[in-house]
Amino acid sequence: MATMAEIKENYDLTPRVAPNLDRHLVFPILEFLQERQLYPDEQILKFKIELLNKTNMVDYAMDIHKSLYHTEDAPQDMVERRAEVVARLKSLEEAAAPLVTFLLNPAAVQELRADKQYNLQMLKERYQIGPDQIEALYQYAKFQFECGNYSGAADYLYQYRTLCSNLERSLSALWGKLASEILMQNWDIAFEELNRVKDIIDSKSFASPLNQVQNRIWLMHWGLYIFFNHDNGRTQIIDLFNQDKYLNAIQTSAPHLLRYLATAFVVNKRKRPQLKEFIKVIQQEHYSYKDPIVEFLACVFVNYDFDGAQKKMKECEEVIVNDPFLGKRVENGNFSTVPLRDEFLENARLFIFETYCRIHQRIDMGVLAEKLNLNYEEAERWIVNLIRTSKLDAKIDSESGTVIMEPTQPNVHEQLINHTKALSGRTYKLVTQLLEHTQGQAAR
Repeated sequence: MATMAEIKENYDLTPRVAPNLDRHLVFPILEFLQERQLYPDEQILKFKIELLNKTNMVDYAMDIHKSLYHTEDAPQDMVERRAEVVARLKSLEEAAAPLVTFLLNPAAVQELRADKQYNLQMLKERYQIGPDQIEALYQYAKFQFECGNYSGAADYLYQYRTLCSNLERSLSALWGKLASEILMQNWDIAFEELNRVKDIIDSKSFASPLNQVQNRIWLMHWGLYIFFNHDNGRTQIIDLFNQDKYLNAIQTSAPHLLRYLATAFVVNKRKRPQLKEFIKVIQQEHYSYKDPIVEFLACVFVNYDFDGAQKKMKECEEVIVNDPFLGKRVENGNFSTVPLRDEFLENARLFIFETYCRIHQRIDMGVLAEKLNLNYEEAERWIVNLIRTSKLDAKIDSESGTVIMEPTQPNVHEQLINHTKALSGRTYKLVTQLLEHTQGQAAR
């Protein structure tokens, strides 16, 4: 079993993940790492204060400072900072008050229509609410978010977007709404907001293709909270990450996300047909990123190293229980254990035996029974079910006690399509690298 130091050194993706998250979204990760004791408490508390210093959550920072330095007194700069935050909050509240009052009036809100231009004109003529008050609502919502009032921020950002006609500011508000819903663990709503952000990213004209790629990378990182907490998240992550544009972004700029896509493929039986294409991605990225979960799939489906795969399963177990997104599930503000580890291990064993059956022409059922820890009759029933569900071309010879596999010939048409897709991925990666080089030269 790996030590905590080895896990931190080899498996902890926090240094790669955190830069792609809003700082508020990093706090749950720090809570998890503190619970797992991957880092000393003092180090985690210092990380928290460093993050909090860039937010308006001054009271929280004070509490951590007191805990870290074992004192009842907060530093003077924190006390002064708190006074500034309170004053600024009051000022923004007053500036946004006319529009907030309007939004709290159900009868007045009913006057709003789908036509934003009509709404802006109506607000100006009947309520003396103009662009300044609408901008004040955005600033007030953003400030609420920085204070840790995610519920209030989500409400005001939603209302702001119904009135905002600036596409850039509207997208910024949508990112804030998405973060708020994630932090409140409203997974269904968060998934809806994630799809809205995705639609804008995919359809919007960016100043540079690299900016669009970066937005996709941010979206995938933020989505990790949703995908491993939402009831249907393990399907949703494959649907998003496995799209060509997003998979290319992973390969060029964030290969560590392959861990989460690989995990989803292992535990999601409904997505098995797409696994074949993903295995090719693993082969392409073999030298650029290594991870026990990714390497497990390579052992099974690329190298047919079943002893190596069984060894990797132990490492996979360590990775899962110590990964903030895989090891715990957030429910009602607390981390609770979910059976992802057990589900992963069960499906991983199934992968090994399915592949073993496919590459051997004759398999002794006694050997399989021993490896499966089943008696002979149970093993025979298990194998029959495996053949049926996996659509294997095989039969059982009861007299010799063996499973006889029939070899399948590769489809030439499928091979051509697969080679074309691989070429497309390499071309995209090359173009991205050329764009980065060109922009770097221009910047000089």
